[in-house]
Amino acid sequence: MFRTSPRARGIAGDVAALLLAVLDVWLVIPEDAPTYSIWLSAVAVAAVVMRRHVPFLAVLVTVPGFMTGWSQLAAMIALGSLAKKHRLMSWRTVVGCILVFLCGYVRWPLSEFFGLSWQEHALNVIWAVIIAGMPVAIGLLISARQELSARIRELASSRERERKLLAETIRAAERAELAREMHDVVSHQVTLIAMQAGALQVSTTGDTAESARTIRELSTRTLEELRSLVGVLRSGDATENTQPGLDELDDLVRNFRDDAVPVALELEAEPSRLPRPVSHAVYRTVQEALTNVRKHASGARASVRVLAQKDTLVVEVRNGRAETRKPALPSGGHGLIGLEERAGLLGGTFSAGPTSEGGFRVSATYPLAG
Repeated sequence: MFRTSPRARGIAGDVAALLLAVLDVWLVIPEDAPTYSIWLSAVAVAAVVMRRHVPFLAVLVTVPGFMTGWSQLAAMIALGSLAKKHRLMSWRTVVGCILVFLCGYVRWPLSEFFGLSWQEHALNVIWAVIIAGMPVAIGLLISARQELSARIRELASSRERERKLLAETIRAAERAELAREMHDVVSHQVTLIAMQAGALQVSTTGDTAESARTIRELSTRTLEELRSLVGVLRSGDATENTQPGLDELDDLVRNFRDDAVPVALELEAEPSRLPRPVSHAVYRTVQEALTNVRKHASGARASVRVLAQKDTLVVEVRNGRAETRKPALPSGGHGLIGLEERAGLLGGTFSAGPTSEGGFRVSATYPLAG
């Protein structure tokens, strides 16, 4: 399936919105339109390209063109982008919705507006509610869909990781069973062979004693190699290969950026030189902290800093104050506790708490030696 980058999709969306806004004005503008209304409509149409970056400013710029001109669709597109980014309860969304409602209700020039009958005023109110409410509803729907898609991707990733861990657990159980069989049966038999060969070497002379000595040496060597193989089968080192580490941190941050969480990454450590448990702990720390930012601080900017200092690795995740308040998502309350326990098991330290700027900070240190 062909997939485009977020940047390409954004540019394509800007071009499509601009063309629709231009077409909307061009189809309804009369030939005897005042010059000022034409210019204000043109400015409103041009403001559509700002909707993804500064949607509130885009709404403000489109208001004069909508009020005195014909740029209705441009104002609706800007309002929809504003609702998508800042949600319904944001003061920016409320102000933008009121302005677009007034533009849809008031008629220009004002002398014509005050001359309307009460039936016409009532009809204008209905249309104004539709004009202001529809883009807000669409923007909220798009935002909810993106959040749902992000949750589905997380669930799919979690299930895939669980599937790998389950397969590795099954393989580990099979290896342990094989190791027990080799230790209890094969090792016992080889030990008996070595003992019998030793006894034969002592009780005989000549070629027979030499053959017995050779058999005993080969049996002893085989037993040592067998014990080493049993140790490999019983070891759990292979399970670490299924866990993500510092080398996958860029992909993790990129996924959160795609989910509308602005994250700045500062990485000053070489993934290949880190112990695998430490690399995995760093990944989990950053993942949990950014997940909490998305859940509890919608719209806040976050920064991730990973720095190797001599024999210590420092991880710090900060976020600013949330731009909007949103209903709290369900939380088990064990994420930060788990990170603290993980750091303690590795001989490191962990701290988390609010900052003086109204944000939150998560910090952990992990020793690189030992």
